Amino acid sequence: MRQTRSDSAEVAIQAAQNAAQGPLKPPAHVRLPAKARPFWAALVRNRPRHKWNETDLATAAMLARAQHDVERLQREIDQEGDVVAGKLNPKHALLDKLGRRIVTLSRLLHVHPEATQGRAREQGNALEAERAAEQALETAGASNVHHLIRRA
Repeated sequence: MRQTRSDSAEVAIQAAQNAAQGPLKPPAHVRLPAKARPFWAALVRNRPRHKWNETDLATAAMLARAQHDVERLQREIDQEGDVVAGKLNPKHALLDKLGRRIVTLSRLLHVHPEATQGRAREQGNALEAERAAEQALETAGASNVHHLIRRA
């Protein structure tokens, strides 16, 4: 199947529809603590809204939790120090394992830098179009959105 050109009217319409639907939420069956929500919000903005499916969103929640855990562990290590009782702080091993998990999940979801900025240029262009549509929506106000643009 051939990709739609990123400068097409079809992509612009899709971007406007995506923006009008608002932010993505995790699937109802997935637990995402409030402290992991900022990671979630940043993560799901790395692909156009219509390219996410339920399985990807569940995996994205796992990635957001892992990113939150890395930040939490790093704060704890910063407080406790790298060496505890004469040994390397055992939280470093957890931090390393979570770092590898983050890289793997990012690759799986195609939200790593190469996917969002490198070879997957069309995805990046579609994302830029969506962000521009969000900005236009914010500037115009939600009540000024054309009635033909589908909302959630």
